[in-house]
Amino acid sequence: MNINHLLEKSIDELNDAEQRDIVAELRERLGIELARDDRSGIYARTQTDMAYNSNRIEGSTLTPDQTASLFYTGTVRASAGEVYRAKDIEEMTGHFAMFNHMLRTFKEPLSEELIKSYHYRLKAGVFEDVANGYPIGEYKSRQNMVADIDTARPDEVPERMRELIASYESGAEITLSELAAVHADFEHIHPFQDGNGRVGRMLLFKECLRQGIVPVIIRDSDKAEYSMALNRAQKTEDTDELCAFFRKEQQTYLEELRKFLWVYG
Repeated sequence: MNINHLLEKSIDELNDAEQRDIVAELRERLGIELARDDRSGIYARTQTDMAYNSNRIEGSTLTPDQTASLFYTGTVRASAGEVYRAKDIEEMTGHFAMFNHMLRTFKEPLSEELIKSYHYRLKAGVFEDVANGYPIGEYKSRQNMVADIDTARPDEVPERMRELIASYESGAEITLSELAAVHADFEHIHPFQDGNGRVGRMLLFKECLRQGIVPVIIRDSDKAEYSMALNRAQKTEDTDELCAFFRKEQQTYLEELRKFLWVYG
């Protein structure tokens, strides 16, 4: 299937069927390149872009070039006098592992076990979290908070996660609006001690692939807009602003897809 005519459109011009066609091609390319360890195409671009941005939103100090170097060579090039936090490197490599695990499991329905497995891939190699006694691949055991949002108490998390998953999986047709709502709810629950934002954004990407929706990669440069839209959705249950923000991020990723999915000849 030649999808060049679809890639010429903007995200607002694409109908649901056209988005599904683009995502079908993306899924195939990602799967092939992952299986071949091909780091020259859309798999590598998506892997490094998502790892850099999602970790940077949470305070990582690694640059895009350093993220790419870590992915391609397993090394980080340092300038004279630079000091890197071990946690930044450990979480970046954990994010790479979580992304690969997501590509192998994106067709699966959401479940507590699957979500916990994403958290485990992200955090299993992070010494600081292990030393602090944070549960790895399990729900939080201590109360946490995000700005002015009251997150779920540890004893509330299992039931609220089961309700969230059951409600989402019972939906007949999933749209970007439903994904915005479930993302806001997941981050409001904040089920893990740390890593909730990165797991939540990975689940968002996964469900876009599964549902045939052009994926969303949230850019660190848009962090303030993301935080405000997410906060509004959590306080008012109005996801219009968050959904509009996601569409803007879809457009940015669609422009990357044009470079890598375009069929020549």
